[in-house]
Amino acid sequence: MPGTVTACTETPSPILATFEDALAKLPDGYVDGHFGNRSWGVTVKRSEDGKRTWLYGEELSGTDIVSFNLYRLAGLGSIVKPCEMSSAKVIEFVLGFQPNTKRAATQP
Repeated sequence: MPGTVTACTETPSPILATFEDALAKLPDGYVDGHFGNRSWGVTVKRSEDGKRTWLYGEELSGTDIVSFNLYRLAGLGSIVKPCEMSSAKVIEFVLGFQPNTKRAATQP
């Protein structure tokens, strides 16, 4: 299937592993951050069984989006299914997205 990335074929395993590590570091729910010197809002949802991760991101001051599902397959690794975009765009985004880490300072 065009645009699909699997651990076995289109994308070398080290790249997919790095991609999955970066995705795992993103929190569930909404987070804002930066990609390519632009502000983005990203929502990540994970299934209860851990077999599916969904990400939707949109540029906050523009019209660009990133959207995909990652499926963990029994015994076959993982497969990335981008939504209406290239797998290269999805991988580049996840590897380059920097969530904002500002936290409210606590007063003693």
